[in-house]
Amino acid sequence: MSFTPALGLYIHIPFCARKCPYCDFNTYAGLESLHDTTVDALCIEMERWGPRLAGRTVSTVFVGGGTPTVLTAAQLERLFGAVHRCFTVDAGAEITCEANPGTVDQAKFGVLRSLGVNRLSMGVQSFQPAELHFLGRIHSVEDVGQAFATARKAGFDNINLDFIFGLPGQTEASWCDTLERALALAPEHLSLYSLIVEPNTPLFHWVESGSVPEPDEDQAALHYERAMECLAAGGYIQYEVSNWARRTGECRDDETPELASRHNLIYWRNDDYLGIGPGAHSHLRTEEGGVQVERRWGNRKPVPSYGKRMRAGDSVEDFAEEITPPVGMGETMMLGLRLVREGVPLDRFTALHGRSLSDAFGTEVDRLCGDGLLTVDARRVRLTPRGLMVGNRVFAQFLPDN
Repeated sequence: MSFTPALGLYIHIPFCARKCPYCDFNTYAGLESLHDTTVDALCIEMERWGPRLAGRTVSTVFVGGGTPTVLTAAQLERLFGAVHRCFTVDAGAEITCEANPGTVDQAKFGVLRSLGVNRLSMGVQSFQPAELHFLGRIHSVEDVGQAFATARKAGFDNINLDFIFGLPGQTEASWCDTLERALALAPEHLSLYSLIVEPNTPLFHWVESGSVPEPDEDQAALHYERAMECLAAGGYIQYEVSNWARRTGECRDDETPELASRHNLIYWRNDDYLGIGPGAHSHLRTEEGGVQVERRWGNRKPVPSYGKRMRAGDSVEDFAEEITPPVGMGETMMLGLRLVREGVPLDRFTALHGRSLSDAFGTEVDRLCGDGLLTVDARRVRLTPRGLMVGNRVFAQFLPDN
């Protein structure tokens, strides 16, 4: 390939202290007896992949879940030891670990720092006690402030905080109070997600039974608009539909800010990533006979069978597919347009796909520009403010056979 995309490494820790009622991720509570053997299996999977990616450099590492901080210091040491033993990790790599404010202390943060973790992502979700209770979080409002201060003391100078809006019963006042408290901590990054009722979760059954009202989309849209106003006034730059980074200096309106999540940029730019662990997904391009082949696959979800098959030397693939050029180009548009400042650079699209964006999607872009949902210049195509509010409608236009 004349153009080599960035490569990210995602490691899935499928354990948590208590599973939240809205969560449909592949995570499990109460499986402490499997923690150690699963870490062993994760290391085996990395050892399998190391030789196959020997010619490439990992630019970001993200350890997520689940709650990675439920692992012991010894387990974390084995895990990160395998990362550096099996892969060539860039000296300036962004290395992120998710953390729950209720499962961390000074010792755990110290271990993470000693292992090279230089970015934390903490699932706060709300600063309102009633909302934390509804969401099934194990931490209190006070735990958040304490965990944040402890992380700073341990030397973490790049911290993301996650929040959820559009909750049943959440008011504009409670949401704005949560945002103001978040700003008071001055994290480097904020991620705000609208509550989604996912099938087969406790929240889904509560809504189906009528015991909890369905989230109000209009209310969620209002909360989103308030967040954009509040965070802009607080010195944060919105660079993606759901993500803001603290301003660190001059930043052109078409630039992604310095403190953006570099790992997530790999997803949004449709670069390459390897997923390690039960249920983890991967997306890699290879050159075969002078032709670029783009593939994605996902691992089996059940934790016991993942570990058993890893130890036996068997495949853990649950599905795999080759991505056709029309699908690959459409995904570059759908993902890239989420980057509200950077958008989809025209030269990058051509480098990824060997075809110009205007040739691939000229008709769709012209129509959406005419509708006031996209804007295009000599360098890039991106959403307009109006397009941002109906992003899913815009993204769908680039799906094959739409």
